[in-house]
Amino acid sequence: KKKRLNLSPVQLHFPACFSTGKRFKRLKKNRGGRQSKKAMFEEYMSLQDVSAGLKRGELIQGSLRINPKKYHEAFIPSPDGLADIFLDGIVARNRALNGDIVVVKVLPQHQWRVVKSEPDSEESPETQCVAGNTKCENKKAATSSSPDVIVEAHYNDESEGPNEAVVQRVQNISLQDKEQKHSRAASGFIKFLPDKNFAMFAPVDHRIPRVNVPLVDCPANFDLRPGDYANTLFICRITHWPADNTFAEGRLAKTLGQAGEIEPETEGILIEYDVDFSEFSDQALACLPQALPWSIPPEELSKRRDLRKECIFTIDPTTARDLDDALSCKLLPDGNFEVGVHIADVSFFVEPGNALDFIASRRATSVYLVQKVIPMLPRLLCEELCSLNPLTDRLTISVIWNLTPEGKILSEWFGRSVIRSCVKLSYDHAQSMIEAPDKLFTANELPPCAPEHPIDEIHQAVLNLHAIAKCLRAQRFEGGALRLDQMKLSFTLDHETGMPQGCYVYQYRDSNKLVEEFMLLANMSAAHQIYRTFPELALLRRHPPPQAKMVDTLQELCDQMGLNIDLSSAGALHRSLNETLGNDQYSSARKEVLTNMCSRPMQMALYFCSGALKNETLFRHYALNVPMYTHFTSPIRRYADVIVHRLLAASLRCGPHIKITTEDIQNQASHCNDRKTASKRVQELSSELFFSVFVKESGPLDSEAMVMGMLDQSFDVLVLRYGVQKRIYCNSLEGLQSFEYKKVGKCPEMTLLWTPDDTEKPCIRQDLSIFSLVEVQLKSDKAPLKYSAVLKRP
Repeated sequence: KKKRLNLSPVQLHFPACFSTGKRFKRLKKNRGGRQSKKAMFEEYMSLQDVSAGLKRGELIQGSLRINPKKYHEAFIPSPDGLADIFLDGIVARNRALNGDIVVVKVLPQHQWRVVKSEPDSEESPETQCVAGNTKCENKKAATSSSPDVIVEAHYNDESEGPNEAVVQRVQNISLQDKEQKHSRAASGFIKFLPDKNFAMFAPVDHRIPRVNVPLVDCPANFDLRPGDYANTLFICRITHWPADNTFAEGRLAKTLGQAGEIEPETEGILIEYDVDFSEFSDQALACLPQALPWSIPPEELSKRRDLRKECIFTIDPTTARDLDDALSCKLLPDGNFEVGVHIADVSFFVEPGNALDFIASRRATSVYLVQKVIPMLPRLLCEELCSLNPLTDRLTISVIWNLTPEGKILSEWFGRSVIRSCVKLSYDHAQSMIEAPDKLFTANELPPCAPEHPIDEIHQAVLNLHAIAKCLRAQRFEGGALRLDQMKLSFTLDHETGMPQGCYVYQYRDSNKLVEEFMLLANMSAAHQIYRTFPELALLRRHPPPQAKMVDTLQELCDQMGLNIDLSSAGALHRSLNETLGNDQYSSARKEVLTNMCSRPMQMALYFCSGALKNETLFRHYALNVPMYTHFTSPIRRYADVIVHRLLAASLRCGPHIKITTEDIQNQASHCNDRKTASKRVQELSSELFFSVFVKESGPLDSEAMVMGMLDQSFDVLVLRYGVQKRIYCNSLEGLQSFEYKKVGKCPEMTLLWTPDDTEKPCIRQDLSIFSLVEVQLKSDKAPLKYSAVLKRP
């Protein structure tokens, strides 16, 4: 049998580390003379062998997740959903990058070995590893089911790693274009190598290998003045990764600018996550009306329900310009209400198969950064033709219900319509109306309103919607729904420089909840409508239940901590989280920490085609606790909604015949899932970028913090003033004499001993556990965009 080199992960990733020890000499000897370089990676299996192995169950296929904090650890999901398969080292993952679809062969159990593992990736839900009689428990991050509605995504890896790990070896990675989910692009820095005709590119993301790039790609004077570029960010694209080298090969694609500056860093993030931020092509723009200003053709008006005289309005963030949903509420003579949700008819302008449709399907979603939006569709369409701007005729698809005051649906109507919004309300405007039900608002307190709809009529409609929404919301949670809210950081920017002037934790208020309830109701109604008509073609959204083994572990931890948390169902968990965790000023912080803990077992919500899944029990949305759900209410920013609109129009026989297969929709659903995950990560990185700049410009920043979890040499805290989470490493604490980590059952505890100011006095003892309050200071590090949380001594 071939003897496997016993190299550490660092040696595998950085060949420069071979420079000491016998192994380096042995390798050097083997590579001398006539002997060729020994392959580090196995050859890929043929597609025929892969297909046969998958059919026989000898191979397993899944999406690769690489731990950003320990790049030599990687995982793919197990087919049974109960376990993760662990891949140890870059040799095991055979040149695949994070997110790639890989095919692996599990090693025989006698070849598994025990390793000490750090928590897994910031991009994966927490899972358990189980194989045979050996198990590997590994704590990972929580992701969301639906970032706009129910379970907010959160990334953290606070818990201790596994005592055992299952070592796997990748036998094959099928790397067709569609399976290379990683963009193969990275931002990073270049280093000059004397006497070489290439330079070394070091990615910022350590999960990506270092790359040899031709010297001719580098700036003209790089070899003479390499120090001038020490802080310059470049984009590199990997073109090849030889089987005999831990370094990949690639080409420099672009010089971004100085590291630590907002625009170069933002561009690097967008390129790394393959976000298309280019201008729309002339061919795509030619698909839109050319004669502007555009007006609705009379023949189109004749086909639609005319709602232009109704009191219809939008409620959006103050800065929103792509208004794709509007609401109406009219009291009926019998005491019930006619409530309408009116969604921009994007499918009227984006026809299947044209150039604009192709670009939208590839982008799949708009990407929201702190300072700007990368739109899925051209701004002419997003902000004008489709945006439900006030006092303007707009094409919509509407769902209108007759509802009792308690929110019971008596009847439902779907159809194409035309509306004229009477006012553009912000969440602040609607909140003011809710909080002052008896107030008579004046014209100067609101945006311009249509004269035929007095302000008091709009005010009353908002109040009626709020009353119904409260009933709908109460019924949802009584019926077993779950919402895991987590703190979201928002920024105020300088209008001239674009730099962050301040930041605050976003408040989710009654006006937000009002809109959310009716969007949820519309999405559920749309799901049932398209599935009734097209049981094989419906594009739906499912949310699998959390992973059972991890839920059991978390339940045991909560029980030992004396927390009255019931994880048996979504509804039970929601009720538990809404019980008061103390009656002091820190009760909301405790709830945030506990919500974070309960988020980790959650799985991601996914788009899918009903004909590809078949089993209706798998359609369920765990967090909403409903049998069927989809996305219908945001077609300007989500391509999945555009497909749903087309299916709806066809089901109502007011649109073209559907010429698409189950496979087509499933492929598009998978692509939408990938782009949604990427856009969410980009949004988070944008927020992290701006907060790093804010700390650099305004810091140091002092705040109270609450302990969220512990490892054996570090612990995580929630910084209460800013809602950010940071890890504090005990070895880096100045003035700390010693520390001790232990577990009491499942509960982690840590004791810190601080050196006293007076040497004649005893050490200052600080005991930490989950929910402990500490004082921290956030301060910028020397490296660009890095900041630390420093624990203040008690």
